[in-house]
Amino acid sequence: MTEHDEAPKAERTAEGQAGHKEAGDDRSRHAEGPAPGDTAGQKPPGQEDGEQVGTGIETAGIAEVAIPELVIISGMSGAGRSTAAKCLEDLGWFVVDNLPPALIPTMVELGARSQGNVARIAVVVDVRGRRFFDNLRESLADLAVKGVTRRIVFLESSDDALVRRFESVRRPHPLQGDGRIVDGIDAERELLRELRGDADLVIDTSSLNVHELRAKMDAQFAGEEEPELRATVMSFGFKYGLPVDADLVVDMRFLPNPHWVPELRPYTGLNEEVSAYVFNQPGAKEFLDRYAELLQLIAAGYRREGKRYVTIAVGCTGGKHRSVATSEKLAARLASQGVETVIVHRDMGRE
Repeated sequence: MTEHDEAPKAERTAEGQAGHKEAGDDRSRHAEGPAPGDTAGQKPPGQEDGEQVGTGIETAGIAEVAIPELVIISGMSGAGRSTAAKCLEDLGWFVVDNLPPALIPTMVELGARSQGNVARIAVVVDVRGRRFFDNLRESLADLAVKGVTRRIVFLESSDDALVRRFESVRRPHPLQGDGRIVDGIDAERELLRELRGDADLVIDTSSLNVHELRAKMDAQFAGEEEPELRATVMSFGFKYGLPVDADLVVDMRFLPNPHWVPELRPYTGLNEEVSAYVFNQPGAKEFLDRYAELLQLIAAGYRREGKRYVTIAVGCTGGKHRSVATSEKLAARLASQGVETVIVHRDMGRE
């Protein structure tokens, strides 16, 4: 992914400052930021002089508050955090870059006091604030107690891609110290390992450009109503490596390869004749039926656990025939079950 704006430099992506006038519909405008001084010196109704008021959202002196929706953007330096944050900003989110994790509950509280002007907050958390990073879990637990809906988006990328990006902008990795770029990458992966495991959405940007990453973010966050579950069905070729952001992996190499049928070799799994060849093989239709049923059970469990995104990787040897045909059929099944589905053919056309 070519992304010069992702070099590790301290910048704020939030432009929604107090007093900024909004224009346009809610999906494309910049959200107006909370003005910290709006409530200064004011006593909540019924408060007597000298009475102490708690700082939690529920006890902020407001009878009813609209608790903002919260997205935490994190991941590897150079993997596209700035692009992801700017995409949400363009969708009307109030975005704060490099906010210390300990201050996240305070940010949400200020949004709750904005009388609905700040309904969606995105916070970028990264290793530039690593001395505060240990506070993140405590902050997330605090938000859960207060009933705040939060999601974690984790931007991932391969070591090779990250090294290329840092070298292209001629900047050091924030954790490399006196070592090499790869030393900084290794240290960061270890630091973020637990957070990656807790992420609701993992996006691998190794082979994505800026526009493709923005399209992925738009697909997940641009809808008027948040669906219960969103799925990405991705075809891939095993010879090009497993997708690192896959939640589930399907191996279609148990079916005969259309590559060895001369009249089918030039085509892909999008071709009707290739698809018919694949699903006329013994066990192909039965596999699709049973796996679709299994996904219903998995999807129900994901919903119960609050997981809203799942990436299903469907592989064959080259990612051209069997995996593509199966991905198309599987995505159609999921869509018929009410799961919003995006199809990505990662390796189609690489040969």
